[in-house]
Amino acid sequence: MGVTRKRDLAGAVAATAVAGYLLMFVLYRVFPPITLWTGMSLLGVAVALAGWAFFVRSKIRDGQIGLGGGRLHPLAVARSVVIAKAAAWMGSVVLGWWLAVVVYLLPRRGSLRVAAEDTPGAVVAALCALALVIAAMWLQHCCTSPDDPSQNADPAPG
Repeated sequence: MGVTRKRDLAGAVAATAVAGYLLMFVLYRVFPPITLWTGMSLLGVAVALAGWAFFVRSKIRDGQIGLGGGRLHPLAVARSVVIAKAAAWMGSVVLGWWLAVVVYLLPRRGSLRVAAEDTPGAVVAALCALALVIAAMWLQHCCTSPDDPSQNADPAPG
């Protein structure tokens, strides 16, 4: 399993943003109000992932990966990578959606009272989705093993 590439996530954000913007023309009038709390659950997941990333990073740096008391099981690290990849992809899709909503609302704030009321909540939701993507990528980075010093050493003559 390879590292999630930023350009792939950016492509998902862009594709979702384009599709979301087109859907906003049809769906916005049936939307419920967008409050500041609308996207906060994403921030909660981002904080949890970032906290877990710091924990995993400290265990890997201290060499506490393996079986036994107080050590982090290697399967826990592998599962963390899977969760990080899924969260990064989901966060990028949700980020694309909320960016589409923000781009749709911004020019309409002056003419639609509801658009002016919904804009702050959509911006907060987009920022929370961005935080989720960043936290997921950080977790994925923290799950990598440190470089082996023998790989960087000069080969022995002979």
